[in-house]
Amino acid sequence: MRFSLFIHMERYDDSIPHEQHWENLVELALLAEAGGFSTIWIGEHHSMEYTVSPNPMPQLAYLAAKTSTIRLGAGTIIAPFWNPIRTAGEVALLDVISGGRAELGVARGAYQFEFDRLADGMPATEGGKAMNEIVATVNHLWDGDYAHDGEVFSFPTSTSVPKPIQKNPPVWVAARSPESHDFAVAHGANVMVTPLMKGDEEVEALVGKYETAIANHPEIERRPDIMVLRHTYVHSADDPEGWRPAAEGINTFYRTFNAWAFEKNTPENGFLAPSDPAKFAERPEFAPEALHRTAMIGTPDEVIERLHHYAALGVTEYSFWSDNTLSHEQKKRSLELFIADVMPAFRG
Repeated sequence: MRFSLFIHMERYDDSIPHEQHWENLVELALLAEAGGFSTIWIGEHHSMEYTVSPNPMPQLAYLAAKTSTIRLGAGTIIAPFWNPIRTAGEVALLDVISGGRAELGVARGAYQFEFDRLADGMPATEGGKAMNEIVATVNHLWDGDYAHDGEVFSFPTSTSVPKPIQKNPPVWVAARSPESHDFAVAHGANVMVTPLMKGDEEVEALVGKYETAIANHPEIERRPDIMVLRHTYVHSADDPEGWRPAAEGINTFYRTFNAWAFEKNTPENGFLAPSDPAKFAERPEFAPEALHRTAMIGTPDEVIERLHHYAALGVTEYSFWSDNTLSHEQKKRSLELFIADVMPAFRG
C-alpha cells in the first residue's frame, strides 16, 4: 500500500495571508516527497476560504518545478465546470511539465453553493452525467482525433494538445454508490473513496462495492487501484491527550462543511462561520470522542494497526488528508511522525 498527501490551503479567518498559506502547503508537499509519499492531491473549490483551490492545475505545475519524484494529482476536478477537451489538454500539459507525473481525479461536485454560481443553479446531484462523460472521453482525446456527441458535451473532431508523456495519465473517479464504482471499473478508471466521519466498517463496505464492480467486469485488462482518503493526525505516544486537538479540529472542519453544504447563510468575503455545535447534539458521530475512533487519529502504533487492516482489505493507496483546521506546525509535526514512525511498517 502506497501513501499520498491530500492537501489544500484552508483559512478560517484572515490572520494569515494567502501567501503564507501557500508557502506552508509547499513545505508539506516537499516533506511528503522527501518522506516517500507517492502522490500529492489538490482538489477544486470556488469562492470558499476554507478550501482555497479554484484550480489545482497551476498549483500542481508549480510543485512540478519544485519536486522530482512525487506524482501530481488533480483530486478532484468538478466535472460540470470543465469540458473534456480542456480537461485533456490541461492534464497533458501538466504531464509534460512534470515529466510524466500527472494524475486526474474527477468528481460530480458536492456544494450547491458552487453550482448556483458556476453552473446557472444546476442541481449538484446532476453532476454525475458530466463526470461520466469526461471519464469516458478523456483517454480518446489523449490517444488522438476524437469526436463526441453526448448528453452533456458535444464537439467535432478534436484532440489533446499537447499529448501527455504517459500513455495515459491515470484517471480516478470519486465513488460512493455501487453504480459509480461499476462505471469507474467498466471504464478502466481507478476508484477513490472517502468514509468521512464513519468508521472502518464504512471502508469495508466501500471496498466491497469496488470488489463487486471488478467481479462484474471480467473483461477489464487491468485491475483498478482503490484509494481511501481519510482525515489523518499522528501524535506522540507520550501524550495520551494528543488526539484531542485533532478531533476537535476535525469537528470544526465538519461544522464548517455543514455551513457551506446545508445552510443558506451568505458568506462574507469568502468566509462562513462553522455551524452551531448545538445543531450536532443529536449527531454523536461528530463528537470529538467519536472522531477520535473514526478519523485516522492516534499514536504511530494505533495508526499502523488500522492501516494494516486497510492493506489486508486490498486498499492500494491511503491518502493522508491534511485539512483539519489545525495550525501549520501541528500539521507538520503530524506528517513528520507519520513519515518517521508509520511508513517504515509498510516498506517492502
